[in-house]
Amino acid sequence: MGRLRRSRTHKAQRDVHRAARTRARTRDLDQIQLIDLDPKVREKLERQPIDLEKPGLAQHYCVECAKYFETDHALQTHWKSKVHKRRCKALKEPAYTIEEAERAAGLGRENYRQSTQNRDIAKVELT
Repeated sequence: MGRLRRSRTHKAQRDVHRAARTRARTRDLDQIQLIDLDPKVREKLERQPIDLEKPGLAQHYCVECAKYFETDHALQTHWKSKVHKRRCKALKEPAYTIEEAERAAGLGRENYRQSTQNRDIAKVELT
């Protein structure tokens, strides 16, 4: 009798590991909205000193997408792209707050008030 299962049973774990890498991770939308789009911070980011470690010596930076580009032409082309326009549209929507996240999870104060009001209404209907 031979083996009953295949020798490779990892079920494509390679893609899962690649997705979990933080090497190509950019800043989140709420970080960009709250910090980077502030006029003083934006000015600093657009006029960074020369850094030999960053692409394009850190001279060509897109604040909305939090990306460095090699040349000014690449940055100009990026500004015309759908990726940049989609990112700008997403940044126009307000960022989620902690209170909104708690309300979505059912931990907010509004749900507590609604549940007590519903109990009071149920008591009135029963009597």
